[in-house]
Amino acid sequence: MLPSMSTTLMQIVKKVLLVVMGIGYIAAGWNHFRDPNFYLPMMPPYLPWHLPLIYASGVFEMLLGAMVLLPWTRRLGALGLVLLLIAIAPANLHMALHNIPPPGVGPLPPYALWLRLALQPVLIAWAAWYLPRGSGRPATQR
Repeated sequence: MLPSMSTTLMQIVKKVLLVVMGIGYIAAGWNHFRDPNFYLPMMPPYLPWHLPLIYASGVFEMLLGAMVLLPWTRRLGALGLVLLLIAIAPANLHMALHNIPPPGVGPLPPYALWLRLALQPVLIAWAAWYLPRGSGRPATQR
């Protein structure tokens, strides 16, 4: 493949994955309001105010998901998603340590919850992919 074709293909893939990520976070955030009880078992007992935290994370997921879709807020949205994913990692760790399956899924083998936890760095890297890399170009041109 010619280098320019490869670059163009990568730009298309990156843009499609950006839209998938943004819409995915908006949908996931909305689900925090549609079915907050889904998230209650995931909350570590040492955290206070479970429902308010569930709603707050839903607001941030929707807001940041929308921000990554807009060129002028993309960098801030991507950075926010990286920080949000780090902030919610304790809930995923809590689920893996205590073998708590997502509600409605039923019992899972313990490795499945650890695999879910291992997905967290992948999601962080995905969001970080949209942070500027010091190329000198504005983030809107990436």
